[in-house]
Amino acid sequence: MDAVKRRTVKTLVAKLTSVSEHTRTEAICELRLLSKNDADSRPLIADADAVPLIAESLYSPAVILQENAAAALLNLSISSKEHLISSRGVLDALSHALRHPAAPSVAQCAAATIFSLLSVESFRPIIGHKRDIIFGLVEIVRGQGSAARSIKDALRALFGVALYPLNRAQMVELGAVQALFSLVVKDGRVGLVEDATAVIAQVAGCEESWEVFRKVLGVEMLMDLLDNATGSSYRTKENAVAALLNLVQCGGEEVASDVRGKLEARVVEGIVDIAQGGTDKGKSKALALLKVLDATPTHSC
Repeated sequence: MDAVKRRTVKTLVAKLTSVSEHTRTEAICELRLLSKNDADSRPLIADADAVPLIAESLYSPAVILQENAAAALLNLSISSKEHLISSRGVLDALSHALRHPAAPSVAQCAAATIFSLLSVESFRPIIGHKRDIIFGLVEIVRGQGSAARSIKDALRALFGVALYPLNRAQMVELGAVQALFSLVVKDGRVGLVEDATAVIAQVAGCEESWEVFRKVLGVEMLMDLLDNATGSSYRTKENAVAALLNLVQCGGEEVASDVRGKLEARVVEGIVDIAQGGTDKGKSKALALLKVLDATPTHSC
């Protein structure tokens, strides 16, 4: 059975080099379906050196080629991450698909593929080094016409990028902070606000973030999210706590003093709420924030 599958894959991959666009399209459509429906075929496709050939199709102006290539790469990223990260030109092709998609699904699949690759810790600095990828993800979050699913996958990918501390300054430089806060303000969908604030919390963990947070009134927005009257979800409030804590820890006493000056009773109540009823990690960060801001409540947590 393996020999039959291997021969089938080899035949399809050979067709990817055809001068006929029709032949290439048929092959890439079949490879997408195969990689979707048959998990055993994924390593066979990757081992047949299909990855760079599939990635090349992301540059095609033909929608069907782009869509099927993006979906195939996403399927292959489930079990063949090493092939994708090490194949020449794949990250550049994914970057192109993020910034110049022939259809919304192309950008969404590209963002999801990048997120999949970012689950490998050692890949995070490699992907973070690709400025165009970060820029493309930020543009999806910023874009008014972006589909919700694309935004969600872009946010997840940005979170993965931000998990590597040395990537955060570049995210700040490329406008991530403004785009994230703009989404939080303008978008009422709870899931997207939760995901956006999770990225904000990570990006806050670098010295370069403070200046931009100050300019966009980020501290005030985070405090509004902590106000119980705004009805934010517990996850959003925990993210706001983590963001404020990271800002203060990275910025030192100058930042702590600024945040302290903006602190109101309604915000302290929101932090206490997390200290009492949040997750273990949320409770720990809320207590640390209360301590660093000298806002420890009079009653026990």
